[in-house]
Amino acid sequence: MLAKAELKDAIAAKNRGLSASVNDKAAILAAIARLEGCNPTPRPLEAPELLEGDWRLLYTSSQELLGIDRFPLLRLGQIYQCVRTAEAKIYNIAEVTSLPLLEGMVSVAARFDAVSTQRVNVKFERGVLALQRLLDYRSPSQLIQRLQNVPKLSLLQAIDFSINSDRQQGWLEITYLDADMRLGRGNEGSVFVLSKVGA
Repeated sequence: MLAKAELKDAIAAKNRGLSASVNDKAAILAAIARLEGCNPTPRPLEAPELLEGDWRLLYTSSQELLGIDRFPLLRLGQIYQCVRTAEAKIYNIAEVTSLPLLEGMVSVAARFDAVSTQRVNVKFERGVLALQRLLDYRSPSQLIQRLQNVPKLSLLQAIDFSINSDRQQGWLEITYLDADMRLGRGNEGSVFVLSKVGA
């Protein structure tokens, strides 16, 4: 599909959006809009077999996510959004590189409720900050399985905290979905381009 190839070209070498210029961002938004117009799954929340899985972020305009890279000594690694449709949960995981042996990760778990066939309301419930080595972090799916089995990690492993879901919530609209790519728009005007891990 031409529109999909154009979007991939537009976001190539933009480091998830960190190195995108103003002109790049405008071209990427136009490419996203063109691909959204070709959405093969107009009712994505009725296609759990496509939505389910671990998705790696290719591009975003979210300054909240990209801002992690602006802390001294920290560099933003891979970012994942993992969808578990049976539990109606989303896990956002950001890997962070730093000094040797001090690689970290940030995870936020949220519950979602469908409000249409494209949009979900998201309520954030749990956050985890950890050094990858102390947590024995290997992959997003391994971490999620652990979080599902352990209600609260010990302080020797991570800072594991509850989030007030009444204050921390938003919405996400899925504007394109196929077997290996997902586009979304968030309540703060951010766009997201994600690729399915293992697809």
